[in-house]
Amino acid sequence: MKIPIYQIDAFTSEVFSGNPAAVCLLDTWIDDQQLQSIATENNLSETAFLVRNDEGFDLRWFTPTTEVALCGHATLASAFVLFAYQGWPTEKITFQTRKSGQLIVYNRSDILEMDFPSRPVHPISPPPGLKKALKIAPEEIFGSAEDILVVLKSEKAVREVQPDFGVLEQVEYRGIIITARGDHSDFVSRFFAPRFGVPEDPVTGSAHCVLIPYWASVLAKNNLHAFQVSKRGGELFCVNDGERVKISGKATLYMEGTIQI
Repeated sequence: MKIPIYQIDAFTSEVFSGNPAAVCLLDTWIDDQQLQSIATENNLSETAFLVRNDEGFDLRWFTPTTEVALCGHATLASAFVLFAYQGWPTEKITFQTRKSGQLIVYNRSDILEMDFPSRPVHPISPPPGLKKALKIAPEEIFGSAEDILVVLKSEKAVREVQPDFGVLEQVEYRGIIITARGDHSDFVSRFFAPRFGVPEDPVTGSAHCVLIPYWASVLAKNNLHAFQVSKRGGELFCVNDGERVKISGKATLYMEGTIQI
């Protein structure tokens, strides 16, 4: 069996930055263990698998250790492959997912726009181990559907965090988002998910389902410009739209090949 595979850098227009994702095009679904083995072999934060359906594509995402409910950068990468290399004929692609419903990506000339669910936050007490793992004193801490949102005092504070990933792995959430107002953007963030085999994710689209409604409320504006300030870094253009959010960014091809099993 041969499977076409692309490696795409998402939320950037330049290779070696943004967030790399693998995109695998399947004729039909194969065994879940094979999907996981491919994702483990790729050893990227996410591998996306696509199967054509009547309206667009079924879409699933796997980290090196597990399947996840929602992934933004690998969705952006998948749409980029379909628009740029598979000749998708319209400006809209519909993805059907197992745990996050229908997702839509639009081709807006030189940028791709994703329509994702909003994930509002609620105040929580710090879970055991969080402050010890981050080695910082948060301004505020919130919970969301899957992640913790930790608000810090400045972009400098976000950039300087050096987590203890062994301790952070014991915090019982999918991931930990740290964020602050940006020096040259509306807000900045970083994202850690060691429980899912991703110590730090370079650019995390799904985290912005949490970040966008939070910062839209704090800043009293719905159009937001964001940077994820990981080592690779990435730029996102965001819109708060009620129960949905729009997350836009660019992507570029790093590698194209074939998996042979």
